[in-house]
Amino acid sequence: MRQLQQFSVFQTFKQRQEAMPLAETEDSLLLRVLVQALVIVGIIATDIAAESLTSLWAIPLSIVGAAFSWKRRRKRNIEAKFLIAIGMLVVLVVFLGNLIVNLGDSRLALANLLVQLQVLHSFDLPRRKDLGYSMVIGLILLGVAGTVSQTLAFAPTLIVFLAIALPTLVLDYRSRLGLESIPISFVRPSSAGDEKFRVSTYSLLSPGRFFRFLSAIIVLGLVIFAIMPRFPGYQLQSFPVNSPADMRDLDFDAENRNIVNPGYVREGKTGTGEGEGEGTGAGELDRTFYYGFNSRINQNLRGEMEPKIVLRVRSQAPGFWRVMSFDRYTGQGWEVSRENQLEDIKRPRWSYRFFISSPLTRGQTKQVIQSYTAVSELPNIIPALSSPKFVFFPTQAIAIDPEGSLRAPAGLVEGLTYTVISEVPYRDRTLLNQTPKTYPKRIANYYLEVPPAIQDKVRQKAEEILAKSPNPLTTVYEQTLFLAQYLKQNYQIQAELPFLENNEDLVEAFLFRYQGGYADHFSTVLTVMLRSLGIPARLTVGFAPGQFNPFTGFYIVRNTDAYALTEVYFADYGWFSFDPIPGHELIPPSFEEDQTFSVLKQLWNWVAGWLPSPVVSFFGILWGDILGGFFRILGWLWRFISGSLIGVLVGLILAVVLGFLAWLGFKQMRSHRVRRRLAKLPPMEKLYQQMLETLKAKGYPKHPAQTPLEYARLAYQHNPSTAEIIEEISQAYVGWRYGEQSQNINYLRGQLKRLIRSLNRRVQTSIQSKKV
Repeated sequence: MRQLQQFSVFQTFKQRQEAMPLAETEDSLLLRVLVQALVIVGIIATDIAAESLTSLWAIPLSIVGAAFSWKRRRKRNIEAKFLIAIGMLVVLVVFLGNLIVNLGDSRLALANLLVQLQVLHSFDLPRRKDLGYSMVIGLILLGVAGTVSQTLAFAPTLIVFLAIALPTLVLDYRSRLGLESIPISFVRPSSAGDEKFRVSTYSLLSPGRFFRFLSAIIVLGLVIFAIMPRFPGYQLQSFPVNSPADMRDLDFDAENRNIVNPGYVREGKTGTGEGEGEGTGAGELDRTFYYGFNSRINQNLRGEMEPKIVLRVRSQAPGFWRVMSFDRYTGQGWEVSRENQLEDIKRPRWSYRFFISSPLTRGQTKQVIQSYTAVSELPNIIPALSSPKFVFFPTQAIAIDPEGSLRAPAGLVEGLTYTVISEVPYRDRTLLNQTPKTYPKRIANYYLEVPPAIQDKVRQKAEEILAKSPNPLTTVYEQTLFLAQYLKQNYQIQAELPFLENNEDLVEAFLFRYQGGYADHFSTVLTVMLRSLGIPARLTVGFAPGQFNPFTGFYIVRNTDAYALTEVYFADYGWFSFDPIPGHELIPPSFEEDQTFSVLKQLWNWVAGWLPSPVVSFFGILWGDILGGFFRILGWLWRFISGSLIGVLVGLILAVVLGFLAWLGFKQMRSHRVRRRLAKLPPMEKLYQQMLETLKAKGYPKHPAQTPLEYARLAYQHNPSTAEIIEEISQAYVGWRYGEQSQNINYLRGQLKRLIRSLNRRVQTSIQSKKV
C-alpha cells in the first residue's frame, strides 16, 4: 500500500511538471552559433594563457551539447537536467581538490570550473536567458586569460571575441525586443527594391558597417588604454605562487646551501656550479648566466652575454630587482665573507608565506607587491625589491644571509612563480643629509675594509675629486652623489678592456691606468672610494626593471639587464642605492616616480623620437609649465576639499556651479552646431529643419522612422491649433524635395514665425494656469 502511495506521489509530481507551460525557447540559430563561438574563443584564450590543453575535450563536448540543446529545445529534458545536476556535483568535488592542490594561485582552478560548468550547461540551453549565461562565461574566461597571460599571445583571441560579440549583442537585443531575425544573406539581389537587401545593408551585421564599428571600437579602446591612469594600488591584488616542478617538499641540507650558478666562469673555464672559485685571473664570461650571481665573483672576465628573457615581473612600482650583495673586496672581484651564516626560515604547512624580519628604520616605508615568473633557469637566489617582509614561495624553507639576500634550496626553474611584499624605504634627501657618521660595529667591521696597498692612494683620489665641488660637501649623501656623478662624466666604458695582471688591483687600474672599465667596474670603484673615506658601502647585483609591456602589465627582464651598483649605509635609515654607470640613472627607479600615466609617457617618448628638437621642446614647456601648473592647482584643490568639512561644502558648491556652467556651455555649443548645419542647407531644407528643431525644443520631436507627412498628421493630435501650419510647411518640403516644385520661401518663413509665436503663447498660458 505504501509503495502504491509513493508511486502515486511520483506520478502526481510528473503530471504537474508536464502540465506546466514550456519556457519560451530561443529559435535564432545564428544567435546560438555566435554564442557558442564566444564560449569557444574564451576556452581557447584560457588555454593559450595557461598553456593547457583543456580545449581538446571541452570544445567538442560543448559543441555536442549545443547541438543536443538545439534539437531538444522544445522538450522538458528532465532526465538531462538530473544528469547535469549530478555532473555539477562531481565538478564541484574536482574543483575543491584542485583548489587544495593550487592554494597559491586559484585562478586556473576557477577557470577550469567555469569551463566544466559551461560544458554541462551547453546541454540545456532552450531560453535566451540561458544563452546569456554562456555569453557571460565566455567573457569571464577571456578575463581570466588576461590576468593569467604574461605575453600578448592571447591578444588575437581578444580581437576575435570582440568581432563575434558585436553581432551577438545585436541579435540578443533584437531577441529581447521580440523582433524578427535579421537575414543572414548579404548578397545584393537582382531587384533594386528588394527589402531583404535594405535590412541587411542598414544592420550592424552588414560587412561594411560591422568593420567600421569594429575598427572604431578598437581605436577608441587603444586611446582610452593609453590615457587611462595607472594607480599602483590596483595593479596587483592576488599573491600567485606556482611551480611546474615538485618543489613543495624541498628543504635545506648540507649539499644545497651554497649558491648554484650553472654558468659561472672560473679561471677561464666553466665552473661546476658549486659556488666556488678563486675570484681572480683572466677568463671569459658565460654567454647565458650573469657572472655576478655567485658567492665569489671575478671581475677580470671579458666578453658579452647573449640577450635572453629570464623573468617576467608584475609590480606595483618599478625598481632594482635586488639579488645579492658582497662585503669583501678581493682586488679583482668580490665575495660574501659570511657565506656560512645563513638563517633558515620556515613556513607553515598550510601557507606559502614566509615572514622576513627586517632591520628597524626611522624612515617611512611603502609596501610594494611584486610577482616574479622565471622564464628560464636561474641560480637559487631569489630576486626581490629591497627590504622584503613577506615572501610567498613554494618550498618548505628559504634562507637569508647577513647581506639580506634570499636563497632557495634549489635553482629557479622555468615556470616558477612567487610573490614578494617589500617595505621599501622612502628616499628623503633632507633626512639622509642629517645622518651622523658614527656606525655600529656590525657595519664598521665589514663595510669599511679596503686593501692596505691601495687605501691611501684611493682616498687621496676621492678627496681630490670632492675638492672640485664649488660648494663644500660635508654629508655622506652629497659626497656619494658627487663621486658617482664624477665617475659617470669623466670615465668611460671600455668594451675592449685588456685583462688585469695577476697582482694588479682593479680599482687602481680603473682610476690611474685605463681611465675606465666595464660597466660593473664603475660600481666597484665607487664602493671602494667611499670605504676609503670612512663611508660604509657594499656592492649589490641584481636586475634593472626591464622593458615594461603596457598591454600585459609585466616588466620583461633579460639576462643582459643584470648589473652591479653601490649601496651606501646611512645610520638609522639603512641601505640606499647609487648607480655610477654611464647611461644609467644616478638613482635607480623607485616607487617614488609617478607611474599614473606611464603608458601615455611611453607613447610620447616614442613619438618624440621622430619629431624635431624644437617641437619636442615646445611640447615639453607646454606639458611641464602650463599643464603641470594646472594639475598642481587641481591637486591643491583636491587636498583642500578632502581635508575638512568646510572643504567638502566648498567642493559641493563648486561642483554645482561647474555643472551649471557645463550645461550652459553644452546648450550653447549645440545651438551653435545647429546654426552652422542649417546655414549650409538650401532655403527650403533649412526652413523645414528649423521647424523641426522648434517643435523638438517644445517637446514634440520627430522620430527618424516617420515621414514628413506622417509627422504632420500626428500633429493634429498634439497641436490642433498649429497643425495646419505644420502640415503646410511639410507639404511644401515634400513637394520641393521629391517633386522639385518651387516654393514661396518668404511666405513659408512668415508661417514659421506664426508657428513659433503660437507655441510661445501656448507655453505662457500653461504657466499662468498652473500659477492660478
